Amino acid sequence: MNKPLKKRPLSDVEQRECAALNTLYKAKKKELGLSQEKIAIEGLKANSQSAASHYLTGRNALNIEAASVFARYLKVPVSAFSERLAKDIDMLSSSEPSNVEATRQPIESFRYPVISWVAAGAWAEAVEPFPPGFSDRYELSDYNSKGPAFWLEVKGDSMTSPVGMSITEGTLILVDTEADAQSGKLVVAKLADSDQATFKKLVDDGGRRFLKPLNPAYPIEMCAENCRIVGVVVRALQKL
Repeated sequence: MNKPLKKRPLSDVEQRECAALNTLYKAKKKELGLSQEKIAIEGLKANSQSAASHYLTGRNALNIEAASVFARYLKVPVSAFSERLAKDIDMLSSSEPSNVEATRQPIESFRYPVISWVAAGAWAEAVEPFPPGFSDRYELSDYNSKGPAFWLEVKGDSMTSPVGMSITEGTLILVDTEADAQSGKLVVAKLADSDQATFKKLVDDGGRRFLKPLNPAYPIEMCAENCRIVGVVVRALQKL
């Protein structure tokens, strides 16, 4: 079994940010009718109050997404508790456009880590799969995930199709670990005989589930007891 991923200790700056946020929360929660559970479930899209508590108590370092959620609920600018993240947000919003026409970042964007296929395969075995600082690379998306989410870089050509939908090598795919894995969806799955996750189309045929590559040159694999769906692919980002 893969070992749980170790959590990085917070820096002094990150600890001060959490403490400042906690002070603001305690001062404003009654006035605004807030609770940790409300912020966690409605704002952070988490399953329990602990998601908010971990930021307020300094167990988890704040990131752009979490800071933006807390700022919205507390009705304060991010700079009220984190100058560092406020500057990061300003930099993202004021980035110069490239020579290729680009779409503006949406008003609300979310940052997700880019991880390895091995880490994706170990996702369900980790107590805290992707603690702050786990990845040194992040990408933004307008997608607000239902649960923990991450980017993977597509390897190989098993999802490259000569016709119709095609996901080429090098494409970044965003995986939501709590999205509904229905037949016909593109999913990331983990087979028992591999230490890595795999990217395929989920197909339900007569009550049996299969993992189907978009490239017809690759075989279809059965998704039975030895198969675990890690998450559903909700976005694809092709960089030129």
